[in-house]
Amino acid sequence: MANATLELARQLIARRSVTPQDAGCLDLLGARLEPLGFRLERIGANGVENLWARRGCEAPLVCFAGHTDVVPTGPLDHWACDPFTPEVRDGVLYGRGAADMKTSLAAFVTAIEAFVAAHPRHPGSIAVLFTSDEEGIAVDGTVRVVEALRDRGEKMDYCVVGEPTCVSRLGDTIKNGRRGSLSGNLVVKGVQGHVAYPQLARNPVHEFAAALAELAQTKWDEGNEYFPPTTWQVSNINAGTGAGNVIPGELHVKFNFRFSTASTLESLETRVVGILDRHCLKYELDWRYDGRPFLTKPGDLVDAVGRAIESVTGVETRLSTTGGTSDGRFIADICPQVIEFGPPNASIHKVNECINLRDLEQLPKIYQQILVNLLVK
Repeated sequence: MANATLELARQLIARRSVTPQDAGCLDLLGARLEPLGFRLERIGANGVENLWARRGCEAPLVCFAGHTDVVPTGPLDHWACDPFTPEVRDGVLYGRGAADMKTSLAAFVTAIEAFVAAHPRHPGSIAVLFTSDEEGIAVDGTVRVVEALRDRGEKMDYCVVGEPTCVSRLGDTIKNGRRGSLSGNLVVKGVQGHVAYPQLARNPVHEFAAALAELAQTKWDEGNEYFPPTTWQVSNINAGTGAGNVIPGELHVKFNFRFSTASTLESLETRVVGILDRHCLKYELDWRYDGRPFLTKPGDLVDAVGRAIESVTGVETRLSTTGGTSDGRFIADICPQVIEFGPPNASIHKVNECINLRDLEQLPKIYQQILVNLLVK
């Protein structure tokens, strides 16, 4: 299985699937799954390719989810090898997607192949949900598949997302949830004028200063046993014409919440508006949210993954909800138990992205044991 996983990973890395391009990855993966009895279904939108494939009709349904798209490479001359020509050096596989997350996809497939060979009449069902729109704006990928499945009443019982979650060694971290992300685009209105005649103008920078201080100092919630407290951060702020003698007419502010299950979208929006209004500002505010937080408490799936990790690696894993967003936020709408587990994440999105071959050998064994723990028991 180790050689098969390495070879499939190399084939996937060699495809230049910079988001939202798939570059034939789904064809390659589907060709491996169809002979195992999977029914393949393409659910595409606006040029984005998605694959939903299922084997079996009975519950429980165990799904493996991931993405074929990768982030851009950055300067090619900073790479030790062509990022789309996978190369093994000193026991390490290099290439764009080596950690995030083409090796997880390869490990999913070879784990399923091994499991089906050992348990051809296994109880329950197995599915995969693969997309080419996770690293980009993520509006035509997993969310489209989830919508299609929800519309026809098809639900999952367990889902493992192959995001790179580990910190120091394979198996040390499972993500059992993620914080939500809520962004605001604020325009504070003033009156442009000459700096020598401030009485004829109204400076939005000055007027916003007290509100900014209050927003930055506000404690939005206390967090809970799984999540740290919600945070609010300004990501960009600008005003002015570029001239040194002009009072600006508008101030533009971009900010973001990373919020826990201790807050809601509605509560955060209401509190922000309350602060702005209390400071008597004239403003326009547009909201964009990238996903609500999701959480899988310890239970069948967390237990199955933890036992699989320990049986293969000897590592006692820990739960974490840190990091950015993932497609788990969409899947949680139709699946009560969603976790993320994949290889170490130290090199993701970096030049010379890589994975240790020892990790690549153990990863499919863990995924296979998860299936055993959930379906065979």
